[in-house]
Amino acid sequence: MLPIERQQQILTWLEEEGTLRVSEISSRLSVSEMTVYRDLKPLLENNKIKKTSNGVSAVIQDEPAWKDCCVYCLKPATNRKSVQLIKADHTIEQTCCPHCGLLRYQDIEEEVVQIICRDFLTDVTISGKTAIYLINADLNLNCCQPQVIAFDSRKQASQFQMGFGGTLHSFHEAISFISKQMQGSDCCKH
Repeated sequence: MLPIERQQQILTWLEEEGTLRVSEISSRLSVSEMTVYRDLKPLLENNKIKKTSNGVSAVIQDEPAWKDCCVYCLKPATNRKSVQLIKADHTIEQTCCPHCGLLRYQDIEEEVVQIICRDFLTDVTISGKTAIYLINADLNLNCCQPQVIAFDSRKQASQFQMGFGGTLHSFHEAISFISKQMQGSDCCKH
């Protein structure tokens, strides 16, 4: 089979099945994974497919203009405060900040297999479920209210809290706290 034929077959499978692992494509085509990667490269470059947390999937040609926006409040979700929710169907939703990420998680908890955010001080990727959240610190981040900042270390979060105030919460405590604060209000107020 020629590369162009393999690429077309890959696109057909992705349209029918949504997402495939490279190992699955390799097995189906009876070629090496390296050959599959070579076949995928032009498809990625031409925006016909995209990488997912579990392989590759077809790109929906009519993706909305707001695809890089927060799924919760529609603000731009491309900054270092953004949070990613990885769902069981291997799609990834992105929010602009931990505030929206936690609220969105609460809305679709059964679909989410992992929530990822970044440590506010070190900019290192961390699990949202093990993060420590500082809520209502006296620091204007120009984001959703109440402001939520994620930390990997309770010690660093406590030290930051000493200088900027706010309250520290675990993952589930933070969701509960924000939900109560949000009853009847708008998260996008500055």
